[in-house]
Amino acid sequence: MNLRVLGCSGSIAASCRTTAFLIGEHVLIDAGTGVGELTLDELAGIHEIFVSHSHLDHVLGIPLLADSVMRSRLASKPLRPIVVHALPATLDALRTHLFNNVLWPDFTRLPSAEEPIIRLAPFEVGDIVEVDGRRIEVLPAVHTVPAVGFGVESPSGWWIYTGDTGPNPELWEALGTRRIAQLVIETAFSDEELAVAIATKHMAPAMLARELVHLPVNVPVAITHIKPGEQAAVIGQIAALGLAQQVHALSSGDRFCF
Repeated sequence: MNLRVLGCSGSIAASCRTTAFLIGEHVLIDAGTGVGELTLDELAGIHEIFVSHSHLDHVLGIPLLADSVMRSRLASKPLRPIVVHALPATLDALRTHLFNNVLWPDFTRLPSAEEPIIRLAPFEVGDIVEVDGRRIEVLPAVHTVPAVGFGVESPSGWWIYTGDTGPNPELWEALGTRRIAQLVIETAFSDEELAVAIATKHMAPAMLARELVHLPVNVPVAITHIKPGEQAAVIGQIAALGLAQQVHALSSGDRFCF
């Protein structure tokens, strides 16, 4: 399984793109501003998008992607919609606040309600969705809005993405003893912003340490969603923890094969 990090920042600044991961050539896990790293031809190849939650830094790329590829997709018949998979509450938020003909045209009904560019597909925590020859499991997350993480099965084990989350005991229970190829876990704030992390249900290094005691020591850990300007503090504080696992920060452009 090939994975490309398009964006892994908690917000925007120069060289900072928000969360988006490309699995193979056709599947996105979240669709933040990192989607802008794809060429037009690569955008046209996206068939499925799995959304962790409704916050703008994870969904902004969806309407822009739809706009960019509508012409090319209309050229092929029958039209194949881009399927957006998410919790029902997340899909409701997209319908109400994004595809509402106010902030953006309603691509769930364009070019027609019968053949739209975007099709919304609900899932629930615990579901396993099979797309593009692989299994994607919906995992629990703890955030300020309904949210999930994802597990993607690969030949070398499961790629686990926590999504935006605070302390999450249900995740470790769901993972059980399965073989994990990589854990991608958010640490948005430094410990100086611990109160903000707790209030917004994100992670800081001190919280990360308490979570990773549930993870085998041989599992590589990748940190995502660090806020711009917090990178040095977050990585320094994580290094000072002396964690048993090998931990590094993701960067836009990283590629992995699992």
